[in-house]
Amino acid sequence: MSADVISLRTRGPQPSLAPMLALTASGMNSVNSVILDRMQSEIPLIPALAGHLIAGGGKRMRPMLTVAGAELCGYQGTRHHKLAAAVEFIHTATLLHDDVVDGSEMRRGKAAANIVFGNPATVLVGDFLFTRSFELMVEDGSLKVLKILSRASSVIAQGEVDQLTAQRKIETSEDHYLEIIGSKTAALFAAATRISAVIAEKSEAEELALDAYGRNLGIAFQLVDDAIDYDSEAAESGKDKGDDFREGKMTLPVILAYARGNAEERKFWEDAIAGFRTEDEDLAHAVELINRHACVEATRERARLYAQRAIDAISIFPAGAARDAMCEAVEFAVARRY
Repeated sequence: MSADVISLRTRGPQPSLAPMLALTASGMNSVNSVILDRMQSEIPLIPALAGHLIAGGGKRMRPMLTVAGAELCGYQGTRHHKLAAAVEFIHTATLLHDDVVDGSEMRRGKAAANIVFGNPATVLVGDFLFTRSFELMVEDGSLKVLKILSRASSVIAQGEVDQLTAQRKIETSEDHYLEIIGSKTAALFAAATRISAVIAEKSEAEELALDAYGRNLGIAFQLVDDAIDYDSEAAESGKDKGDDFREGKMTLPVILAYARGNAEERKFWEDAIAGFRTEDEDLAHAVELINRHACVEATRERARLYAQRAIDAISIFPAGAARDAMCEAVEFAVARRY
């Protein structure tokens, strides 16, 4: 199979998620039905808390990738519906746990579940959703799929712990940061896309191509998220602006600003990341320094490099609506402002 050359757009019409939404509309309706059914419980708090986050919006990118991958592979069955739901449950569980760990107050533009329901209930319902995801995997019956998704779950957890241990450490390097986001974000993107090739019984080359697509998209997606924290208003991003700054997270905009700054600026970053400069005026100064050294744009440029790798990865598949939609979804992911 000869690979086409597909370039990431740098100008022209704003990329849209619309082709991806159209491609996956029917499949995602079935996925959403599974999600709504499997989040139910005889204990009312469970669907109430799970629904607070699941019904609260979000792009549903990860399960959408499973459905889109199945379309790209020409898969005609229905196994991917339950597996995409499992992917979304894994993702939702990690969000619930993250909000407790980070003490977040907002998620997807409204009060985070831990603020509404409390930390203990939020952790336990996250655990419930993890168990639901593994029930769905077992029902599918493929040990290979189970291995891919369970491995991704393990890697995500390790990535979250790695991020926690790197918190408030100004010496965190760009390479270490990329390792963290490769685990905590990109691993599930990769697994979500790869399992489509597995259930479609495609070749190992096609399976690895979809893995690479998802992994590189996931890294690009997280890079843009980290840029947005210093670039967009809370009303756009659906979270409190400056969350990463106040939590002392060493994301790429900060790593670059620290590396590019003079002695006075570096002292500011050392104090801020250590937790001594967390007021609104400190955040404003942080944003000013990041803008002074063009760190948001540099972060977005890194994201575009990974985005191109994602697009290159699926060039081995035949041209068509599915591949076009998946390429434009990558372009959307790196161009977005929310």
